[in-house]
Amino acid sequence: MAQTQPVTVVRGPQELFERTVRLFEGTTTSFDCAAKDLATWHNARHHTLRPGVAMRKLYRPSALLDPSLSQHLHTMVERGAGVRITDEDINETIILDRRAIILAGDTSYGMRSYSIITVPEVVHGVLSLFDAAWRAATDLAVFDRDAAELRQLAPRILDHLNAGATDESAARALGLSVRTYRRRVAELMAALGATSRFQAGARAQELGLI
Repeated sequence: MAQTQPVTVVRGPQELFERTVRLFEGTTTSFDCAAKDLATWHNARHHTLRPGVAMRKLYRPSALLDPSLSQHLHTMVERGAGVRITDEDINETIILDRRAIILAGDTSYGMRSYSIITVPEVVHGVLSLFDAAWRAATDLAVFDRDAAELRQLAPRILDHLNAGATDESAARALGLSVRTYRRRVAELMAALGATSRFQAGARAQELGLI
């Protein structure tokens, strides 16, 4: 793998793409990625990895509510990647050859920052966290099967939540009992990582689901 500074901070996806080209091209054994949506690593996804590089992708349940991201994950599985879904909150991370990491930051300064780190002790710590999350996560095929009904209902549930409909009227419109509707709403909130119905609607808008 090509060498870089021990810690480099870049801002915006374009600078990230430009500063990590050689890191991706030099990756020979493994590529691990944790993300919540396609936007975080949009430009990085266009980097080319060598054939034979083992790939693991870890996502939140909300990934399966986004048709484009869900299709991307299934395509990755068809190409031999390991894909799992975790209910736990994750820091959006890329790990290259277990020797370099890219951590996605926030947007406090107007443009998202990314930290590129090659300090062995830091890389080892982040890798340990990723491995633990990976072991506890659910294989995509299993999670996808269990979430099939929720994924089908999600857009309509979100429409009713956004309209401020009562549980009784929403359940009636969906052909569900009120108890089942409330359970589906709770499952949808969990998938979106939301603690309230209002937050669920806001998160769905961020993901482009409504």
